[in-house]
Amino acid sequence: MPEIPELGSSLQKEEVYKETLKQLKSLLMEDDNLLASLANTAALLKMNIHSASWVGFYLAEDRELVLGPFQGKPACVRIEFGKGVCGKAAALKQTFLVEDVSKFPDHIACDPLSKSEIVVPVLVDGRVVGVLDADSESLASFDELDKKYLENVVALLEGKFRTSTSRFMLR
Repeated sequence: MPEIPELGSSLQKEEVYKETLKQLKSLLMEDDNLLASLANTAALLKMNIHSASWVGFYLAEDRELVLGPFQGKPACVRIEFGKGVCGKAAALKQTFLVEDVSKFPDHIACDPLSKSEIVVPVLVDGRVVGVLDADSESLASFDELDKKYLENVVALLEGKFRTSTSRFMLR
């Protein structure tokens, strides 16, 4: 396994993301197992995005999102497509950037301390197979730069969903 150093807080946000993408590419070459890749991705993002209190994946199963690998406090296990930020991102197949979750209609408060959130859908051949979700205990923690780089993270993972040797099967 490659050495993955924690990035210092002195780096600018974009530098952190550029280094994180390099680290992630190295991690993803280690194995074809989807769950292992998602677990390491969540751990890496949680380690490097200092404003994030929770980072993880929900995986599509029928018309629901089911909790997958994550870093942070225990979370909601199932979210219907169209419900909350994660469900809306999945249903509409678009990234949601929410500066204040208390103002988001139908927000699901898995963690009452969560104040802002970003959710990026994971699409394979136009089909939603999951979402990447990041929460913060501060308002407006995520911005367009986060959106750009987290969408790049998801793009790297989409190939893993296609070629995974994981026994976990997505429906």
